[in-house]
Formats: sequence, structure tokens, C-alpha cells
Amino acid sequence: MSLKAFKLVPAVEREMLMGDKARINIECIECCGKNLYIGTNDCFVYHFLLEEKISSAGKITFAATKQLHKYLGFKKAVSELKAASALNRLLVLCDNTITLVNMMNLEPIPTGARIKGAVTFTLNENPMSGDPFCVEVCIISVKRRTIQMFMVYEDRVQIVKEVSTPEQPCAVAVDGHYLCLALTTQYIILNYNTGISQDLFPYCSDEKRPIVKRIGRQEFLLAGPGGLGMFATVDGISQRAPVHWSENVIGAALCFPYVVALDDEFITVHSMLDQQLKQTLPFKEGHILQDFEGKVIVATNKGVYILVPLPLERQIQDLLTSHRVEEALILAKAARRNIPKEKFQVMYKRILQQAGFIRFAQLQFLEAKELFRSGQLDVRELISLYPFLLPTSSSFIRSHPPLHEYADLNQLTQGDQEKMTKCKRFLMSYLNEVRSTEVANGYKEDIDTALLKLYAEANHESLLDLLVSENFCLLTDSAAWLEKHKKYFALGLLYHYNGQDAAALQLWVKIVNGDIQDSTRSDLYEYIVDFLTFCSDQELVWKYAEWVLQKSEEVGVQIFTKRPLEEQGKNTFNPDNVMNCLSRYPKSLVNYMEYLVLDRKIEKEKYHTHLAVLYLEEVLQLKSVTTDNCAELTETQTKLRSLLQKSDFYRIHFILDKIMGTNLHMERAILYGKLEEHDKALHILVHELKDFSAAEDYCIWSSESKDLTYRERLFHMLLSVYLNSGSSDCELVMAAVDLLNNHAAEFDAARVLQLVPDSWSVQLLSPFLTGAMRESIHTKRMTQITLGLAKAENLIYKHDKVKLKRSPIILSDKKLCQVCQSPFCEPVFVRYPNGGMVHTHCAANRLMNPNMTHHSQT
Repeated sequence: MSLKAFKLVPAVEREMLMGDKARINIECIECCGKNLYIGTNDCFVYHFLLEEKISSAGKITFAATKQLHKYLGFKKAVSELKAASALNRLLVLCDNTITLVNMMNLEPIPTGARIKGAVTFTLNENPMSGDPFCVEVCIISVKRRTIQMFMVYEDRVQIVKEVSTPEQPCAVAVDGHYLCLALTTQYIILNYNTGISQDLFPYCSDEKRPIVKRIGRQEFLLAGPGGLGMFATVDGISQRAPVHWSENVIGAALCFPYVVALDDEFITVHSMLDQQLKQTLPFKEGHILQDFEGKVIVATNKGVYILVPLPLERQIQDLLTSHRVEEALILAKAARRNIPKEKFQVMYKRILQQAGFIRFAQLQFLEAKELFRSGQLDVRELISLYPFLLPTSSSFIRSHPPLHEYADLNQLTQGDQEKMTKCKRFLMSYLNEVRSTEVANGYKEDIDTALLKLYAEANHESLLDLLVSENFCLLTDSAAWLEKHKKYFALGLLYHYNGQDAAALQLWVKIVNGDIQDSTRSDLYEYIVDFLTFCSDQELVWKYAEWVLQKSEEVGVQIFTKRPLEEQGKNTFNPDNVMNCLSRYPKSLVNYMEYLVLDRKIEKEKYHTHLAVLYLEEVLQLKSVTTDNCAELTETQTKLRSLLQKSDFYRIHFILDKIMGTNLHMERAILYGKLEEHDKALHILVHELKDFSAAEDYCIWSSESKDLTYRERLFHMLLSVYLNSGSSDCELVMAAVDLLNNHAAEFDAARVLQLVPDSWSVQLLSPFLTGAMRESIHTKRMTQITLGLAKAENLIYKHDKVKLKRSPIILSDKKLCQVCQSPFCEPVFVRYPNGGMVHTHCAANRLMNPNMTHHSQT
């Protein structure tokens, strides 16, 4: 595919050069800045000034002004011209002699210095001398197989090296110490400093004109076999793929990133970046193609033309217009070396964005995403393609000039619904990825609102995730869109996120009541209960309390019983108000009272009594309607007994009065136990219920947190009930035996032996007696250990006391009290740890001897 990279513009017309002289032909050209030099076949050198002009329409033209021309005095053609601007010299090759002339007046230098015996020559553009007032010239000598190196100064020349070659050279290019030579049959690299050469590839100079051109530091361009333009470094390797020229290439030049070649009929332009042919310009009778400081000049025998490169930015835009994305990006990267950094970055980002939209229109979404990211696309450019996605309040205006040619998604997809769906799915994915990155900075509202609209339209599961996490969806636009698509539950979440809980609840209640349809959540009622549970707005909770309780007493009460822990400490809901609200909902009331008493462990008599009454009423009601022990009755009765046993805060007599006259014997026994009327309780358990295991359990739980004596008294009391029943009931006797044998440690064995009938055998009580003996022996041994430890501790203290008394204290009538300075009249004193002795009455007054109030002993 073609690309307009260059435009051919005339520079010197035929009439300006030769007038009406038909036999004058252009043999060589040289351009240095604005100075254009032309050598002709009749031994003239012409000097022109080139002026570049740009019209208002951006068209480039060249105006050539002739300065002078000079006849060199030979009857041979001028074959080479090279300018050395640092020396103000023009090197002219004519009749195998290189003459130095003044660049301005074309006069030979006064000294007459020249280089003789040159077939052709070139300048070293990477000179090794380092002298700014000297140029290095390499010639192919008329001497066979010889290359010579000269140093050319302003008024003299000096030969510095002569090198022999394996074959006769016919073309040469120089870089530093390296010569790239076209020999008779091959190309070689030759280091003229060391003499080391390296073969490149074969080439027959007899059949075709060789081309050897330096294109950069240590790199050359060569005309290879098969019409290939080959690249070679001084190391003999190729770092670029070759370009495909025609078989009869005459000349080549480099204008980055293009290689320009000339043949009999065309000028061809290949890219160095991808080696593709980019442009072909018809050009007949051309025989010269050279580049001068980036300016490419071609010439026929009669005229000179300049290949003007179109701006790279325009070339890139042309490629993008043709949807040649890869080529455009390659060219854009190459433009980095020719465009200032700041300008390039702006340009390159825009190119990436344009390329992204091209790939997007081709539904190549992965590539489009990477291009958008790399180009730091304002994501609203993409959103704006989708009708109605940007909020009405958005101030976004599309880039100008536009990044693409599409009005909207309908035009881009031409109404294809499948393509439109794919595009929307891509935008969802892309917005979800960028919404938390720097790309979203400054317009998070636009992104999140667009994402919400896409999710709602597509019935996407991520809609709810978006609304329950941090988001910047604009309320007005989003609410209208959700209502349009009947996403009422999601709309409620949007209201909640924006602090409008009342509006959210109103919507959700309508859904549960069936006033509006939305099947997003089948458990919406439970969700509302949970929402109210964590809602800090008391007024809102009270408003919907009756509604949730009417739907389900067991679930609805959770708005009071499962509130957050931090709220419980603040007592935000007065229990009395809650109980009043729940008075018409018995199941809820029971659950709430359990919450107060069992979960929050509030130690208030009225709550404990109220819960006990509720349990009791339910038990009595269930007993009145069923004769079987149903599971509900058993569960409630178990709760009642547990509360009566464990709580110490209910009104015992009040509950006992309510129980009297019923068949709740166990409950009555528990209440008697709470009143410390254990005999009545045990009588009920043993004689009315005949539940001996319950009687044993009663002794255990009644004596919890009490001392061992209390427990022993209860067990002896139970034993007495069994033994003093006034009857010889065998069942009670066995219960007494079992009690003794199972709880031997709880009894005083001596008292038991006095109580049990003499008729009982030792074998009958053997477990009891064994346990009692074991307990007695254990107690004795533990007492002995305790006594031994006490004696040992006492011995330690005695030892310490002896150590303290080891040093004798001598008291005489000459010793004086350190406090009052009076002698001791009786053998009674106080000695301080520092050795000082004082009267006992002086020691008693600590204020008199503050320095001696350490540990004392008498």
C-alpha cells in the first residue's frame, strides 16, 4: 500500500544552467547549506543559492539564484564535487586531479595544492584526526589496487596512508578507520589502520554499478545481489533486514526512516523500519541521487530536483486514515529522534489514542485497551460513543480535531446488535479496570455512572457489587436509569449509599408487598430486617417495626435482638418501649425477653420475672391443648426450669403462687429450693415425682457455689427422705443404696453408718465404704503433707532467725541511746539493722529518729 512520504520539487531548471546549449550535461552535484554546486561535462562548476519558500497553503517551492560559474581549464568532465565548509573549500575532481577552490568565488587556492591520480574520492564523515581545520579524504588511486588517505588543510594536502586491496576497488565509503569497498567481485570491510579486512558478500561490478554509502556511525548501505539493498556494520554483520530494490539501481540515499533508491524509471521509497515499499515516484533519465545533510537531491542530465519529505505527523495521520495501525505506530516511534521530546510525547499519545479507536472499531478489544492505556486516553472519549451513558451534567467535550470518525456506537456498528453488545461488554470491562486507577482522576462520577448504566441495561451481576462498595455514581442520572430498567432493589442501594435510607426502605417494602416487581433478591424481607438491625436511625426502625413483625414474629424481632454490640452499650432502644411494641406479638416478646435476660444478662427483677411468666403461661397453654409431650412443650418447659434454676432475680413467691394447683411438680421443687425449703423440694421429687436422679441433680445444682458442708447437708437430707419414709418401700431403699454408692464423697461416713439399718450387708454398701475409706485416707494423707510442708516452712524461718541472732550484742551502762544520748538503765533495747541501739520508748517515736526508721528488731 502506497504512502505519500516525499514530494518531488524542481530546484534548478534546464534554462538556468545551460540556456540554449543542448550539449551541456550535469555530471555531479554538491549541496552545503543553501549553496548548490553543479559540475558539468564541459568542465564548468556552477554555484547557486537555494531558497526554500512555503506558501500559505503549506506548499514548498525552491528558488535557485545563480551566483557564478567557473571554467576549470580542462577538456574533461567534472566528475566529483565535495564541500569542506570548515575550510571554505570545494574539492573538485576533474581529469584524475582533485583541486581545492574557494567555495564563494570558485578560484583555485594560491598555493596550488592538489591531489593527483584519483579515480574517485570521498570524505571521512567520522574523522579520526580531531582537527576541526582539516578534512580526511580517501581516494581510489589510478595505481592499481590502491587506496590512499589524505589530510586536506586550507592551503595544503598531506598523504597519511596508502593501502593495497585484494582486487581493484571501484567504490568506497569511509567511517573512522574503516573502509567499505566495492571490489571487482565482492564487498569488503577494511581497517586501513590495522590492515585487517573482512569479506561481506559477492557482487559483480562488471554487470552492475556498485553502491557503497555510509548511512550512520559504523554502518553502510550496499547494493547487493538480486536487487537487495543490504545493510552492513564495520563488524561485518547486518542489524537490519534488506530492502528489495529493482535489479538496475543507479543510486541510493538515506532520509530517516526511509531508504530512497533511483533506477531508470522510478524513485522508490522503502522504510528502514519494516522494509516495506512505501512510495514510488516516476522519474525518467535520472542518473544522480544523493542526500546532503538530510536533503535528498536527484538530477537528470539537464535538471536538479529535491525530494521534499512530508511531515512525519502527516504521514502518520495518512496511515491511520488508511487504518494501517502497525505502520503508523512504527513510524511514530521512529519520529522520536526528529521531534522535540515534549512535542513528541503529546503527538505520540494522540496517535496511540487514534490507533486505539481504529482497533476498537475493528472489535480488536485487547489491542484497543492497551493502546488506550498507553495513550492515557480520557476515558470519556470512549464513553461518549455510547448514547446516554455520560451524565447530563457532564461538561465533557470531544477532542478537536477528533480522535475518530464516528458519531456514536450506532454508526460504528451500523446497527448490528451483536457488535453493539460486544462493544458494551468491552466498555464494562475497561471501565471496571480503570475506575480505581489514575486514569479515573477528575471524572470518577462519569465513569461510575456509565458503568452503572451498562450493568443495569445488561442485567449484570456486578451492578450490586458496584453499589455496595465505594462509588461515585451520580444520584439523579443513576436513579432515573435504574427506574427505567426496573432495578428497584439496586435503586434502593443507590439511595442508601447517598444517605437516603427512608427512600430505600420505601422501595424495598413495596417490592415485598408486591406493589412493584423486582426478583433480584428472593430473601428481600430478611435483607430489610438485617438492614433495620444495623440502621442507626431509630425513627426509621420504629416506623417499620410493625411491618416486619407482622410478616414474621421470629425474624422481625431481630431488629431489636441483633443490634450491633456498640449500640447495646448506649441503650439506644428503651427495653420498656420495645416490650410495649411487642406486647401484641407473643413469640417476638419471648425472644426479646430471652435476649435481655440470657444474652445481655440484665439483672433486673421485672425482666426475669416477666420471662418466667411468659414461659409458664406458654407451658400451661400447651398442656391445656395437648395430652402428648410435644417437642414445643418439652423445649419451653426445659427453658422454664433452666431459668428458675439459674436466675436469682425473679420474684419466687409470685411464680410459686402461679404454679400452685398445677401439675408442674419439678418447677415447684425448684422454687422451694430457691426458698431454701429443701425438705419440701425433696419430698416432691421423691414422693410425688419419684424421680430419684432429679433429686440427686437437685442436691448438686442447689449446692453450686456453696461450701462442701452445705452440699453434705443436702445429700444427708435426701438420704433421710429415703430412709425415713415410714414405709418399707423397696424402691426407696434401692434409691438410698444407689445414692450412697454413687456419691460416697458427699457424705460423712460415720453419720451414714449410724443412719443405715443394721440389716444392710457390708456387700450392699461396699462401693460406698470403699469410696469413703479412700476419701478418708486421701484426706489424712493430704493433711499430713500439708502439716509436713508447714513444719518445713517453720524450720526455714527458725533458721533465718538463728542467722540473725548469730552476732552477740553487748550492753553496758556505758552504752548510750543514739536518740536521747542517755545510758540504758535496764536490759531492754531496740537494735536497728545498721547496728545502732535505742531505748524502746525512743524507738516508738519514729519522728525523733528519721534516719533509723529501717527494719528493726528487739
